[in-house]
Amino acid sequence: MKNILITGCSSGIGKHCALELSRQGWQVFATARKDEDLRMLQDNGLEAIYLDYTDTKSIHSCFKTVMKKTDGKLDALFNNGAYGQPGAVEDLTTDVLRKQFETNFFGWHELTNLVLPVMRKQGHGRIIHCSSILGWVSAPWRGAYNASKFALEGLASAMRLELEDTSIFVSLIEPGPIKTDFPKNALNAFLDNIDQQNTQHKERYEQELKRLNSGGGDNKFRLEPEAVYKKLDHALNAKKPKAHYGVTLITHIMDVSRRLLPTRIVDIMLLKNNS
Repeated sequence: MKNILITGCSSGIGKHCALELSRQGWQVFATARKDEDLRMLQDNGLEAIYLDYTDTKSIHSCFKTVMKKTDGKLDALFNNGAYGQPGAVEDLTTDVLRKQFETNFFGWHELTNLVLPVMRKQGHGRIIHCSSILGWVSAPWRGAYNASKFALEGLASAMRLELEDTSIFVSLIEPGPIKTDFPKNALNAFLDNIDQQNTQHKERYEQELKRLNSGGGDNKFRLEPEAVYKKLDHALNAKKPKAHYGVTLITHIMDVSRRLLPTRIVDIMLLKNNS
């Protein structure tokens, strides 16, 4: 039986992928932070483990638990747990930006570096990161999230090249809009960390609150988490997995646009899409 560690499984992409892989016969180690989410995962037949990317002790404890249960082996890691911090760049404090990176970048790096020696020893492995279309192009009001995903893309791509002579493959999945709790979590981050009064962007923030309160607003490109699972399945099982997996139509459109169109035209597209 193959085994996989998946982070951020309380809902959305992580939960769906964990449950589907379990149905496909994988031994799935699914992480979450809240007790009720861990109980939910256990009730669904998964190995539920507490993990908080911002807590290095938690990361090491999670890794040790998995190693104990698998006799020191791990076939795959799917880094997925993350959140998006909305707000104009000028309204982000350095502490808020640092928190975004702790969750979306530094924690992923730390866990991956714990897993990699295990995969080297066993001679194979798959490391898959759930990145974002916003790791390719920057959207206004998403500077913190953009920065964390751009950093992830660069780090993961470097690791992929460094592992070229091994049977350990690194892939990035860039979903685009998916039906998850991401807008709700972004709303909480916005309310907790952005000063809505002392800003040049009051009018814009009113629009943003309406959008987040409505679950992200209407988006004809939004797909179900199953769409991400299909890409994950290929990354896990293909003899030669892809380096990048775009998921939604808008992801593919923006990928082509950023490579073929002038930057100013791409900027206009991004501004229109985020107005």
